[in-house]
Amino acid sequence: MRRIVKRLLDLRLPRGGSAFLWGPRRAGKTWWLRHEFVTERDWVIDLLKTDEYADYAARPSLLRERWDGRRVVIDEVQQVPALLDEVHGLIESRGASFLLTGSSARKLRRGHANLLAGRARRHEMGPLSFLEVEGFDLERAMQSGLLPPLYLSEEPETDLRAYVADYLKEEIAAEAAARNIPAFAEFLRAAALTNAELVNYTNIARETGVSAKVVKGYFEILEDTLLGSRLRAWTRSRKRRMIAADKFYFFDVGVANHLARRRPVLGSSDFGKSFEHYIWMELTSYRRYRDPDLELSYWRTSTGYEVDFILGEMRAAVEVKGSARVHEGDLRGLAALAEEAKARRRIVVCLEPMPRKLEGVEILPWKIFVERLHAGDLA
Repeated sequence: MRRIVKRLLDLRLPRGGSAFLWGPRRAGKTWWLRHEFVTERDWVIDLLKTDEYADYAARPSLLRERWDGRRVVIDEVQQVPALLDEVHGLIESRGASFLLTGSSARKLRRGHANLLAGRARRHEMGPLSFLEVEGFDLERAMQSGLLPPLYLSEEPETDLRAYVADYLKEEIAAEAAARNIPAFAEFLRAAALTNAELVNYTNIARETGVSAKVVKGYFEILEDTLLGSRLRAWTRSRKRRMIAADKFYFFDVGVANHLARRRPVLGSSDFGKSFEHYIWMELTSYRRYRDPDLELSYWRTSTGYEVDFILGEMRAAVEVKGSARVHEGDLRGLAALAEEAKARRRIVVCLEPMPRKLEGVEILPWKIFVERLHAGDLA
């Protein structure tokens, strides 16, 4: 039976402290607030409720007038950017404590909203990790993704379709971040088809029917609304000519597969690509909750040698293989990298049932890799 256990997020506010909690829609922020954070003594303002939104949009000063000394939780604060001036004032003049959640800082930045200038710590919540789910099903995760309500859904495909439609309506149209919604929808599909690959703005622009400059702006929208992130290239090579272009990963494997209309089946090339994406999600989950300063990158030469992920300054070099058996030929990228830089650990993450070593490389089953990663043993 699939069941969500305690989330990995560990957010504790010191007395008088404040924080932002960012995360994409449906990542579970509101559920976590209600079940793991909010107490009876807190004052909760939910700006997705029509009446509360109307009150504070019309008169942001109500926050100051109503504040009675309690800790304040404001859910989806980007809905009323002007509230942040009142939050700032209450922190400065009265030592008030706030937890502010949101799914996009784009609207705040575009409106030059007050982001509290370091007076609030930044935290993020993302899709589920293997460690947060009892009865985790890898193949199901490829199809449904790991947003909690979608992974647990009896009809994930239907719910994914609704989620994407709601995103286009609420995050893009409502924020006026993209005026040409049909073109943006085409962009989403083109970007999903090249998910986890080198970003080629010109090719995506050709498929989308807009300019490369507009495509770059669309990718910025995805990053600002927490629906994707770039993976930079590790380019400090001495011997080989390196590829320096970024890769791009959607925030969730199920959303990417839905947009690309892929149904990854074990053993297929689509499964291998989705499996790499899933490992990326676990790496970003570890960084999000345990090591925010961890740098992630990839390594690729102009002649085609590649390593999927570099953790920090060569703390670990990680290759991902969606197969049940790793062979010597699967180690070529790691061997080529070893001629350029010495990684403390070289690892292949795969579907093999037991860990082993092959030519000095650790072959790790994916579950063991994820457990060791989150325990801090790898990075």
